[in-house]
Amino acid sequence: MATKKPSAHVRQLLGLLDEAYERKAWHGPNLRGSLRGVSARQAAWRPGRGRHNIWELALHAAYWKYAVERRIAGGKRGSFPVKGSNWFKVPPQQTERAWRDTLALLSASQKSLRKRVSSLSDRDLKKVPKGSTVSIAATVTGVAYHDVYHAGQIQLLKRLTKR
Repeated sequence: MATKKPSAHVRQLLGLLDEAYERKAWHGPNLRGSLRGVSARQAAWRPGRGRHNIWELALHAAYWKYAVERRIAGGKRGSFPVKGSNWFKVPPQQTERAWRDTLALLSASQKSLRKRVSSLSDRDLKKVPKGSTVSIAATVTGVAYHDVYHAGQIQLLKRLTKR
């Protein structure tokens, strides 16, 4: 069975998602690049009381990829693998294995979102999904910007851990 080639607009959105997450970008490190080489200890370091750390930012980004994919699909809430929503606590056992599991969750969330977006039509992109106030195209663009925003925060936190 032949698969339909995504439209130019869908390909553009996929390009945004890729550049924000893992493809080389003119603006500097993308989200995946900002996390490259970060240890569990660095990821768990907190710059101050009540401030987020790298680990929490990675979980937060994974969650919003999941939330956008779920919103596009019309799926039900509550299937994210980590209990809670939006901001999550760092696991009590801050091991390298637990950190790698978080990075794997982020990667899986990206892959799932990308697959969902690649299946959309231009007509789908104009729809406003339930629970949203903006179109699917705007939501997908926003989640790409979200990655870039948090990549910048992570870059700053990495520098602060080396003071």
